[in-house]
Amino acid sequence: MKKCLLDLTVKENIKLNDTNVLLKLTSQTMLPDMFPGQFAEIRVDGSPTTFLRRPISINYVNKELNEVWFLVQMVGDGTKQLAHAKEGDIMNVILPLGNSFTIPESISEKLLLVGGGVGTAPMLFLGEQLSRKGFKPTFLLGAGVRKGLLQLDNFAAYGEVYTTTEDGSYGEKGYVTQHPVLNSIHFDRIYTCGPKPMMMAVAKYARSNNIWCEVSLENTMACGIGACLCCVENTIEGHICVCTEGPVFNMNKLLWLS
Repeated sequence: MKKCLLDLTVKENIKLNDTNVLLKLTSQTMLPDMFPGQFAEIRVDGSPTTFLRRPISINYVNKELNEVWFLVQMVGDGTKQLAHAKEGDIMNVILPLGNSFTIPESISEKLLLVGGGVGTAPMLFLGEQLSRKGFKPTFLLGAGVRKGLLQLDNFAAYGEVYTTTEDGSYGEKGYVTQHPVLNSIHFDRIYTCGPKPMMMAVAKYARSNNIWCEVSLENTMACGIGACLCCVENTIEGHICVCTEGPVFNMNKLLWLS
């Protein structure tokens, strides 16, 4: 798929909590086609300590409004600078990058989308695309505390939403792999993105129940084109760059459960 270098305009910056914002960007020209699981590399302007672009998952695409959304979690100087963007600011973005989630052909399959923290970002776009094709996915979203659960109303538009928080402040107390829905519904496919320990636990659950599973890795992807080798992951095929061969992988390709 062709990669585009674009100057996008900040249409809206919505503060979701103390550490997360939602950026809605638009363009004077039609945005390129994008698919769930893909990401963008966004240049950080105005930060003297940030020299490389920041990889951000594509959260949602609104073709009617010609918008692309990005969830930004403020964890360092670069993402903090991005999060302080104002309406009308210009952001230089390379997109779309990486591969995408696999969309099943059989409409009868039960699909579970599991997201943790800001790893819920690509699950929204995936859920929307699955809904367009006639699926009604189930979402299982986890966070440490209530304010870490993001965009719940958006998710609810496309399927049933279940939640967990580690402190029990919202939804079930505990981790996503402890939620009762995993025992009450048999799922045919699981998609997941979030902290690596969470994804490993989800993949372990999937394998033990013979469920097909795709994971979206969040390795450090400084360049997005396989040049810097920051995102290398060891797989059954050897060491590969997550930014070019992923970020989405079938769990059986990874060595997590070996």
